[in-house]
Amino acid sequence: MKKILIINGHPNPDSFNFGIANEYQKGALASGALVETITIASLTFSPNLAFGYQKRIELEPDLLESWEKIKSADHLVWVHPVWWGGLPAVTKGFIDRLFLPGMAFQYRENSVWWDKLLRGKTAHIITTLDQPGWFYRLFFGRPSVNQLKKCTLEFCGVKPVKVSYIGIIKGSDENQRKKWLEKVHAFGIKNK
Repeated sequence: MKKILIINGHPNPDSFNFGIANEYQKGALASGALVETITIASLTFSPNLAFGYQKRIELEPDLLESWEKIKSADHLVWVHPVWWGGLPAVTKGFIDRLFLPGMAFQYRENSVWWDKLLRGKTAHIITTLDQPGWFYRLFFGRPSVNQLKKCTLEFCGVKPVKVSYIGIIKGSDENQRKKWLEKVHAFGIKNK
């Protein structure tokens, strides 16, 4: 049985991102997958990596529980909006505090190389935009995807990482949103 972890990075529980996360979960459960969730905005933690990697800050209980979920998952589904080309601040803080040396990756002594400690996991980034996905890729270079996919997940060994863009959210009608939710439900059924 596939273990799926849905990580919702939108801070507003009334957002369309919550509908996306819920619809993916319904599809995955219908397929027989074991599904857990993390709603980052509901966690109690400081998102500030105050000392960088120079001094370790104790992880709060919510972060420890989140890390256990990440370690036990086979497939990570990240749902988040793109704001100013990047991730919401609380989502970035969650990554900064958890994806640490010795946990997600390990630098090799006297080397520029590192060990990827999350090998064997796959991921799917589902991100919402107020512009077409092709525009975000071609004109802006998709910075949030580069950050999460390449510089975080793949850096730590998670591969492959699929990316799906949903948008233009701004001004979308109920019929369009229903189509997007049906698409996400299908992703869940296929455990993509």
